[in-house]
Amino acid sequence: MLEEVECWLARRSWSAADRPLDRLLAARAAAGEAGRGSVSVVLPALNEEATVGEIVATIRRELMEKVRLVDELVVIDSGSTDATARVAREAGARVVHRDAILPRIPAVPGKGEVLWRSLLVTGGDIVCFVDADLKDFSADFVSGIVGPLLTDPDVQFVKAMYDRPFGDTAGQGGRVTELVARPLLNLHWPRLAGFVQPLGGEYAVRRSLLEQLPFPVGYGVELGLLVDALHTVGLDALAQVDVGVRKHRHQDGQALGRMAAAIYRTAQLRLSRGHLVRPALTQFERGANGFVPRTHAVDTEERPPMCEIEEYVARRAA
Repeated sequence: MLEEVECWLARRSWSAADRPLDRLLAARAAAGEAGRGSVSVVLPALNEEATVGEIVATIRRELMEKVRLVDELVVIDSGSTDATARVAREAGARVVHRDAILPRIPAVPGKGEVLWRSLLVTGGDIVCFVDADLKDFSADFVSGIVGPLLTDPDVQFVKAMYDRPFGDTAGQGGRVTELVARPLLNLHWPRLAGFVQPLGGEYAVRRSLLEQLPFPVGYGVELGLLVDALHTVGLDALAQVDVGVRKHRHQDGQALGRMAAAIYRTAQLRLSRGHLVRPALTQFERGANGFVPRTHAVDTEERPPMCEIEEYVARRAA
């Protein structure tokens, strides 16, 4: 590991317990007086009726009603066919459908697409993203990663870190992280080698940085944002916070393969700013007469920095 990264780990890695709520509230009040302390929490959701309600209810109860740390809580519905939108709304979130945001540009499927569009329907100086499939959710996932942004003006981007059990086995989650993302980062962006969960879906970022970054529309969004943030603001503006244990719905091996392909493509684009020769991935499923090939397109589209979108610029100026 680079000496720079070792120093960064000592300086920019914390635990959620390092910043108690009373300290965060005082920092938020001071930041609010300076016009830079508002917090938006965004949950991208696609068919998450089983978990989204508890997450929304916990954030609202612990961070909006008991204390005022979060200003707005928005669930972006990415085309759910279950009761995700109703459950989230009843739990206390504002729910916005992906397709209702920026209709001038037709939406495409993908997590990054939803995160990008969320900037147009939120107003916080700090934007905190939280996946909607988390189980046994704790408000520390939000307060922990928002904390450094409220207490340290030099910090721009904060990722959550945590243990990721796989079923009853500790430490076996994050298969794409260990097999794809971590090798890519260590080999090509070694200054990011200190991030424990580079692909984690829980991170908080200053809006002023987010609006400068392009968003890969699919699974590559986390790696893309992290790499581009490094090049935009430097390593010392990035940080991570330990929030404990993350339990969530695990995807099957083929879904992980598609995720890995999208992440590799995102890395490849940033290394060469070129194009994949064949942006597709063929996988195999056993059928009645043997293995059947299934070919899936690999996400090859990215959304431009939001500061280049005229509707966003007009909204911010209003």
